[in-house]
Amino acid sequence: MIGLIKPLEQLRRRTPLGWLQLSHDKGRMLVAVAGIAFADVLMFMQLGFQNALYTSNTRLHQTLQTDLVLIHPQARNLINLSSFPRRRLYQAMNVPGVKSAEPLYVKIANWKNPETRRETSLMVVGFNPDRPAFALPEVNQNLSAIKLPDTVLFDRASRGEYQGTIAQIAGGKAVKAEVERRTINVSGLFTVGASFAADGILMTSDQNYLRLFPRQNAASVNAGLIQLQPGADPVEVQQVLKAYLPPDVKVLTKQEFIDFEKNYWAKNTAIGFVFNLGVAMGFVVGVIIVYQVLSTDVSDHMGEYATFKAMGYRNVYLLGIVFEEALILSVLGFLPGVGVSFGLYSLTRQATNLPLYMTLLRAFIVLVLNVIMCTISGAIATRKLQAADPADMF
Repeated sequence: MIGLIKPLEQLRRRTPLGWLQLSHDKGRMLVAVAGIAFADVLMFMQLGFQNALYTSNTRLHQTLQTDLVLIHPQARNLINLSSFPRRRLYQAMNVPGVKSAEPLYVKIANWKNPETRRETSLMVVGFNPDRPAFALPEVNQNLSAIKLPDTVLFDRASRGEYQGTIAQIAGGKAVKAEVERRTINVSGLFTVGASFAADGILMTSDQNYLRLFPRQNAASVNAGLIQLQPGADPVEVQQVLKAYLPPDVKVLTKQEFIDFEKNYWAKNTAIGFVFNLGVAMGFVVGVIIVYQVLSTDVSDHMGEYATFKAMGYRNVYLLGIVFEEALILSVLGFLPGVGVSFGLYSLTRQATNLPLYMTLLRAFIVLVLNVIMCTISGAIATRKLQAADPADMF
């Protein structure tokens, strides 16, 4: 403890040359802070959109009431699941530990907005209403309703102008709409939210789903939801099912099904790459901006630095001044950057219904990237300083 007191006392007494140099030219400092804040906003927005991509496209997966999921080996993601024979569900029921095996149907459909009459894309989900497939109280309270012909439930968090429609449904009045050129009744609401794949979700029974999509073969399903007996080990049952069922199905745990969706968007589409590239571009922009500021500052004060060298100060001390400036800029630029990002997150969330929220982890990640960004800029800017020779200056 005593050993720390002396260095801390020296630090307290040290003249803050880095801050004094920055604050001497306030115009230049404000430009630097604005540039760093801009770079931070770029990184915040790209990371936010990336997280919203994964979250929005897996919200429905998270609500599934299932232990294991059967999908086709060629399935790509939730809206491109392909199909496999329904009899695989009956075969799965023969495996010890399996309680039930129910079909799940998912497809993107053209939906005509009841208010604007414009067509958009919604995800239609069909399941057996006698076996609740989702941990959504509002859906489970309306299971008897979706057993009626051509009756669906509507996602109130869908992207679009639906205020009037939602108000009518919430008031107990069924609304007629059009899906795939077929008139349906919307008799209830639930909340999941829009995603990058679809503007919203319609839920209905498996029989209504087959009415909406007559080309869907009733002998095939898009996915199978496997619920296990109490006490059964999902991993053990999964291995048994893999060995027992033909190779035209894959057996995933619920978490693997969620990861399957995330991997598709991260690795098999351009969107994941674009967001990562956006973060890298924001980082590079920040490095360039801070380097220009620090390099100009070093050039303008080269005579003073040379004087310090002539007085016996080592390069380490002088480099510390530049790095001090870099760290100060990183903190000053981060604060407005995170503030602006809060506002942009809120604006984007209201406009798109995407789950775009600021998190402490993301703020910490950007802060760390910010410090690294400014440190790299400082390291590049100090090359001129190391080469400075007092004899050449005087």
